[in-house]
Amino acid sequence: MRALPVTSDLKAGCLIVLKKLFCGLVAAATIAGAAQASDDQKGVLKFGQSAALDGAAKALGEGMRLGLLAAFNEVNAKGGVHGRKLELVSKDDGYEPEKAIKNTRELLADSSIFALIGAVGTPTSKAAQPISTEKKAPYIGPFTGAGFLRNPDLGNIINFRASYGQETEAWIKHLTEDRGYKRIAILYQDDSFGRVGLAGVEKAMKKRGIELVAKGSYERNTVAVKSALLKIRKAKPEAVVMVGAYKPMAEFIRLSRKLKMNPTFVNISFVGSRALAKELGKDGEGVIISQVVPFPWDASVPVVADYHKALKAIDAKAEPGFVSLEGYLVGRMTIAALERAGADPTREAFLKAFKAGEMDLGGLKLTFGDKDNQGSEAVYLTVIQADGSFKPVAK
Repeated sequence: MRALPVTSDLKAGCLIVLKKLFCGLVAAATIAGAAQASDDQKGVLKFGQSAALDGAAKALGEGMRLGLLAAFNEVNAKGGVHGRKLELVSKDDGYEPEKAIKNTRELLADSSIFALIGAVGTPTSKAAQPISTEKKAPYIGPFTGAGFLRNPDLGNIINFRASYGQETEAWIKHLTEDRGYKRIAILYQDDSFGRVGLAGVEKAMKKRGIELVAKGSYERNTVAVKSALLKIRKAKPEAVVMVGAYKPMAEFIRLSRKLKMNPTFVNISFVGSRALAKELGKDGEGVIISQVVPFPWDASVPVVADYHKALKAIDAKAEPGFVSLEGYLVGRMTIAALERAGADPTREAFLKAFKAGEMDLGGLKLTFGDKDNQGSEAVYLTVIQADGSFKPVAK
């Protein structure tokens, strides 16, 4: 049989056929890869977190992150929620609103992020919340008791903890009714967080017919408290209530001790209890801190016992604390809502699941309602001991 001459047209035709065959194989591989990626994504639910992982409030962000990771790791080890593993994507905002805005936009630009969780702080939440609300993205368990986050018209927000108004009411009730104090001063962070605390204190005192004897403030992310201290010292207060982060609060208390000013110091839960006790050392004895979670060392509460196991599973060296327990409880209530929302949850179904009846996390019950996006009302008063440990406040 005579061979056909190889013409340029024949060469070109062969190249076209080979090219089409190659492209077809590449396309098939790409489609297969995309399908696999899609299948993998169906097995994961991602949660985004913008929190202070550096700076003056980093112990708070690190604590919330640790608690969330402990809860997620615990459920993932059991196969996840309806077969889906939970993943946390954390970004540092340094407790600065501008960074929180940037982080929130970046997180929500990622279509794989199902919800936002574990934000830290009032000013940062105030900056980030409108973005999440506009995008209809769930905003779960922020580490703040700010009142604006309890607005029932903001349907995408779910709070775990009691409000700052409830914490400050507990302070003033204890100081005036249990201790009989009348001369009370305040040190607060000069921003939306501090002013919320100030308003709560003034409301609680007005209810009892008394006024603050002095007010002092300082700038966020600084420890510039000396001028506030001198102002408050002149008023000779029996108690100083404090709304701020642990470093400036510790600085104020240390300087007060040096000046022989020793009123009763009362701090808000946001301060970061273990961080404050560590920062103060021997100067911490007798400092009161309000809490919004059960005592982290009371393993007789089933969910606290679970927390201890989950914490050790993720970090054998980690020590229990109020902040990481709050992160864990936020994680647990999130898992409970996902279990209710079904195997293929939408954001809307997830948010509705919180309000589908009482949640019992194991000795800790949360109740949400159509006009109530806050699960817990509980406030506990604790006091730092000489060795830096804590115990409940006795009346």
